[in-house]
Amino acid sequence: MKSEARYGGGVTLLLFVLIFLPLLAVLLNVFLPGIFFGDWQVGNANLLMEIFHRPLWKQSLINSTILGIGTALIGTMMGGILASIRVRWEFAAGKWLDIAVWLLLIAPSFMIAQGWVLFASANGLFQQFTGGTWVTSFIFQPAGLIFVMSLSKFPLAYLAIVASSEWNMRQYGYAARLNGASPFVVWRTVELPLALPSYLAGATLVFMDTVGDFGLPAALSTVFKFPTLTYSIYSAIYQSPVRFDMAGVLAFYLVIILACAMGLLMYSLKKSKFDFLNARAVRMERTKPRRAWLLNLLTGLFLLMSLGIPLGTSAMVSLLKRSGDGIRLDNITLDHYRALLSFQSGDHRLLGYLDGMVHSLVIAGVAALFSMLIGFVAAYVLTFTQTRLKSFIQLFSIISLAVPGVVLGIGYIFIWNQKWLEPIGLHLYGSPTLLVLAAIAGAIPYAVRVQLGTFGNLSGSMLNAAAIQGAGIFSRMKDIVFPLVRQSLLIAMLASFGTSVFDLALASMLRPANYSLMPLVIDHAFEFSEYGYATAATVVSCVCVALIVILLQSAVRFGFYRLDLRKGEKRN
Repeated sequence: MKSEARYGGGVTLLLFVLIFLPLLAVLLNVFLPGIFFGDWQVGNANLLMEIFHRPLWKQSLINSTILGIGTALIGTMMGGILASIRVRWEFAAGKWLDIAVWLLLIAPSFMIAQGWVLFASANGLFQQFTGGTWVTSFIFQPAGLIFVMSLSKFPLAYLAIVASSEWNMRQYGYAARLNGASPFVVWRTVELPLALPSYLAGATLVFMDTVGDFGLPAALSTVFKFPTLTYSIYSAIYQSPVRFDMAGVLAFYLVIILACAMGLLMYSLKKSKFDFLNARAVRMERTKPRRAWLLNLLTGLFLLMSLGIPLGTSAMVSLLKRSGDGIRLDNITLDHYRALLSFQSGDHRLLGYLDGMVHSLVIAGVAALFSMLIGFVAAYVLTFTQTRLKSFIQLFSIISLAVPGVVLGIGYIFIWNQKWLEPIGLHLYGSPTLLVLAAIAGAIPYAVRVQLGTFGNLSGSMLNAAAIQGAGIFSRMKDIVFPLVRQSLLIAMLASFGTSVFDLALASMLRPANYSLMPLVIDHAFEFSEYGYATAATVVSCVCVALIVILLQSAVRFGFYRLDLRKGEKRN
């Protein structure tokens, strides 16, 4: 149908411009450097090989690879153990685990890393309380960084494995138990092989998110030199003179690593596919464990490490006059919060925190709204239409998961920093509009994935019946699909909002001159060792975003409730 083709073409064009075109620009600039700046020349292949000769580039590549592989292994192991426990047993700490998983999924890694730096550094909170230095020695080395990153990235593996464990085939396990197998042997020989695809998917997601992470190396750069590809790309952009060619080469290798990870995932899933769910599959039922207190204790300790230490440390340091003087009554103050909420500007804090908070909230709000709408149309086209462009929409939405913020930022600079765009008013580089577009591109993957799950549960017969009666595609979206999936729309919008407001990578790459953004205010205050100000900003930011999410969710649900009441009264 022509209407379906128009919607499919529109979504494909948007995804191409917002996501695929910037990625293509980065790759193109490697082989044709200067093509976006009026100096077109054939690329020098030697520049691609310099990553193996320049010490900083080579070390960045090695560090990113080690950090990604190590975090994928340990993070998947953490997520797999917790998921296996959660789907089998009902215990009090399980609900807190689910909440913590989503908090960690939204929380930016640079805030988590800053909390660990303040906790584990020399004269940090741990050393002040215990006098020990072993935490400092452990954390500030590659193994320690892998451990910290695993504590923040395990939710990706946890959610993938939990989702795959919703249905099972109990008779396989029963047969093994009848033959004398212990519960552990049943899990190792029956359940684990069947769940292998979800473990591979979780490990790949953890690897990709870790390799593309910018926040952790940015936070650690003040106390521990651990260059990664993402941070080296950022440094190439902000050195003098600016070296876009170097940044493009580093981004090229980063994309290659992520593409290899995605290809390995697809190959592994194809080779390890088990079609074991049939009509005899049953939903997993949780039971009460015999030692619930032990599960609650172990889960509580794990949550204390993953979420309590970084956030608790930030909250504690925000109340200290000097973080190195310890927790004493005469060292407690609210001065950092007073400075935070003052309207003073013009210092190195990038025009003040309040300006940055307003700018970040507005950008994230606009990005959340538009990404939700684009995701809604994309999910509809993928689920209910037969347009030929479905494969492109699926491809672009999957690619968007593998494009880190720093690569997306470079691509946007290449595309939108063109002189020929000035006469037509589309020279967006250096304007907040480009930040909004980049935030939309970064939020689209979450919006599409959240809504696809709900759309998959809808029957197409209702839409076919409406189409036979003459309802157009817009009417079918508005009157049939929207009321049924409105809850997933709300979740998609809130998830997009939460991920956009704390995006340090895009804020660092695309910030206009003299334009304050909340993640940059926090990062720069931390960089200047103003830990009290930085942690106070972290606490206030997290509380404000959480309150906005809760209030918005409650208001929208109340609005839906009132709307349903009115519709019911009209029918009566």
